[in-house]
Parts: sequence; structure tokens; C-alpha cells
Amino acid sequence: MASFDLDDDGVVVIVGSGAGGGTLGSELAQKGVRVVILEAGKRHETQDFINDEWASFAQLAWTDMRTTSGSWRVAKDFPNLPAWIVKSVGGSTVHWAGASLRFHAHEFKAASTYGTLPGANLLDWPISLDEMAPWYDRAELRMGTTGTHDIPRLPGNNNFKVMAAGAHKLGYQVVHTGNMSINSQPRDGRTSCQQLGFCFQGCKMGAKWSTLVAEIPKGEATGRLEVRPGCMAVRIEHNDRGRVTGVVYADESGTLHRQRARVVAVAGNSIESPRLLLNSASAAFPDGLANSSGQVGRNYMRHMTGSVYGIFERPVHMYRGTTMAGIVRDESRNDPARGFVGGYEMETLSLGVPFMAAFLQPGAWGRDFTAAMEGYANMAGMWLVGEDMPRETNRVTLDPAVKDRFGLKVASVHYDDHDNDIAMRRHAWRSGAAIYEAVGAKRTILTPPYPSTHNLGTNRMSANPRDGVVNRWGQTHDVPNLFVSDGSQFTTGASCNPTLTIVALALRQADAMAGMMGRGEI
Repeated sequence: MASFDLDDDGVVVIVGSGAGGGTLGSELAQKGVRVVILEAGKRHETQDFINDEWASFAQLAWTDMRTTSGSWRVAKDFPNLPAWIVKSVGGSTVHWAGASLRFHAHEFKAASTYGTLPGANLLDWPISLDEMAPWYDRAELRMGTTGTHDIPRLPGNNNFKVMAAGAHKLGYQVVHTGNMSINSQPRDGRTSCQQLGFCFQGCKMGAKWSTLVAEIPKGEATGRLEVRPGCMAVRIEHNDRGRVTGVVYADESGTLHRQRARVVAVAGNSIESPRLLLNSASAAFPDGLANSSGQVGRNYMRHMTGSVYGIFERPVHMYRGTTMAGIVRDESRNDPARGFVGGYEMETLSLGVPFMAAFLQPGAWGRDFTAAMEGYANMAGMWLVGEDMPRETNRVTLDPAVKDRFGLKVASVHYDDHDNDIAMRRHAWRSGAAIYEAVGAKRTILTPPYPSTHNLGTNRMSANPRDGVVNRWGQTHDVPNLFVSDGSQFTTGASCNPTLTIVALALRQADAMAGMMGRGEI
């Protein structure tokens, strides 16, 4: 295992070990670059995962204090848990379901496609689907994404079969068990999926791709990657020329250390990444590091989400098998005739009894609620994922009063649904209910959004420095040797799960960063 000196100013320091940070760190190490990854959480290996929802949540989830505001339902139901993400080596790739989908071409060019939308801060990405296609290819091959490159898809469980039967009755065409980065056959030294049904709790078989099992070990094997668990970044420092020089972090005991750096990449998720930049304000950057545009923290997106459950006469046992291996993609097109721009997807979802009780209708009780829970064995479920609109007022700021145990201001997340989001959710609820009713559901249940697992925007990519935080390589407009490597660089959110795009961008960024370093530009 590599171990670099704190005064080694030749290393790349990456904050966060998830889809962006873990992939970037591993790829750079394999290119000959020395890398330190600072991870705020502990390191839990495959054998440590717990097939129990509440115990696993306590083990993996990021439960540090955050505050919320805005009209979104999450602020009422979960005011200190706006996001359901992981604080552990591997980040939320430990928790994710594995759905790996490419953007549609128009989703990179939302402003040009949708036009002016009052209340939305739309902007085209400075890259296109054609430019990203080879990087998507590399990411899919690296992750073993089913349904791509002749990799067989996973089998469909009962939850999928119910959804597929209803979807086909309604005339939907793009219905399958998904493009999943979960091994359908042994690959990359890892076994195939055994259908345990605990995808959100960390894959006990190691079949699901994560940076913990598939990327970080390869980087560490080079002797050029050091991962430091339990190390919370508190501030990024810079010199008089405005170049970053290192990261100050606190270890598990609260002791502060300073790791010098040649380059810093921020990959702590779309809530913690802007928080770190804002907490790194200085005389030269009074509004936060890399924030001359005022866009750091703005344009927070979480996807239009919600769920639909159907209760049937006979058992479905939706919890048996892979959590999200099933999708209907027909509604992901852009068709303003439906009453909104952009699109959404319907993906199978199964929660265990504890989480179902917490999320079905938060705060509810009484006969209506208990009757639904009594129908759990006969229940089928789907999650709705759609493109929400970026808004400048949807943002991550620093709470003026609440601080963490290191004395840093915590992130405060404000969010209001755009009218387009509301119209899309209503349409998606109707579509999901119709699918289940088409195959005989006795009752359908429409649930509100959960704490977000898809956190996007807040350090968005832009061609013009005034419009965003980073350029087309994820390099900040203001600081040449400071990069953003997670979903916070997303200009728009698209209608699909973001991990594949984060990984593709990280691979592309690693190539660009290594080239810049080789030419002495950073």
C-alpha cells in the first residue's frame, strides 16, 4: 500500500472515493500519477456489509447534520436527511442499485431543445452525446454493464414480470431488465449476481460494480494510490497566485492535517462538494473558492422522483431478486404535448418492510396505512426518475447557525419543485398506476419523493465562466489546478440514473488531467 508524506506537493489529492473520485484516482494511478484519496467515512469491505436495512443504514449512511428549506416534501418529512448517500470508502457506489443508462442526445442540449422556461436556469452542456459516446463505451466495458457490448442482461424477477406485463398491455415498447452494472456472469474477477435482494446495503457477493471492489484495488495495486479513510476535508488552501496548494483535513480523532498537493479534485457529492468550496473562502475568494460566477451551490437537482406500488390478489414477493433490474424507457423522450418538457423512466423498486414503513407515506398511521403494509407480500413497486429543472434558487448554502463537530458550517439544502417537475410527476404517477391496473391491481399507492440519492448540479459545467463553475473537463474556471469530479458538475440532470455518466466523465477527466500534468500546465 502506498503512503505519501504530508509535504509531498507532487500528489493529486481527491476528496471523495465514490463514482467520480474513486474512478479518477484509480485511473490516474494506473497512468503513473501519485494520488491521495481523502474519504470521510470508514472502510467497509464486502464481508462487512449487513443484509439488514436499518443496521446497514447505520453502518453506511451519511447522517451528519444538514438542514433544509423550501416547499419540497423532503424538507417536511426528513428535514435533516435531504440525501440518502453513503459515508464510506466507495461512496454511494456501495449503495446504488446499479442502473447504468446513457443520456439522450437532447439531454446534453436542454436549453436549445426546451427553449426558455420561466423559473428554470437551463444551459446546454459544453459537450455532446457524440463526444461522450467513446467514454460511455469505456465506462460500460469497465463496469460490465448488462445489455451493452454483448453482455447478457440479468433475469427478471416477479417485480419486473408484473411491471413488464402491464407495460406491454399499454403498448410500451422499451421494456427490459435494464442496463445494470451488476455481473450477469463472472467478470473482472468477481462472481455473478445471486439475486440476494439487498443491493442498497452493499453487495455481499461483489457482483455489483463499485469503486470499492472494482476500481480502488486496481489503483492501490500500482503502489501509486493511497486511500485515507476517516479523513474529512475541511478546507482547500491556495497560494498568492490563486493556485491550490493542499487540503486541510480532520482525522477520526479530530486532529487536523495538511496534505500538500499539485492538483486537487473535489468529488464529495453535490452537497458536500459546494460546501467544501464555500467553507474554503479566503481574502482572494471571499464568496468561496472557484465562485467568481456566484454559481457554486446553485442549480441543485435531485431528479423528479416518486414511487408507485400496486397490491394484487396473489403474492409477488417483490423483494426477491435484484432491486432495480427492470425499466420502462418509452416516457424518457421529450414530448411537450404531455404538458411538460423532458422525460422520465419507470424502474422496478423493492424496499424491505422497515424502509417501506418509513417511506410509503411518511408520518402516516391508521387503517389505510396498515392495510397497505398488510398487503406487502402481494405488492409490486416502481420508482419514477425524471429530469427536474435546474433553478438558481435551488441551492446548497452554509447554514449560518449550525456547525459540525469540526466547527464548520453545515450544508443547508433549499429546493422547490418547478412547475414542470410537478406536471411530470403527476403524469408519471398516472402512467405507473395504469401499468399495475392493466394487470389487475386491487389498489395503487402513489408515494412522495424519498431523500435524494441522485444529487446533481451545484458546480455546473459551462462554456462561459459567468454561467458555471467548471469547464468541459471539470476544471474550475477560476483555479487551473482545481477540478470537480462528481455529479455536481452536471449542467442538467437528464431522465436517467447518473452514475454511468459520472464514471464516463471521470475517465475522460483522467485523460485530460494526466495530459495537462505531462505538459506542465498544472
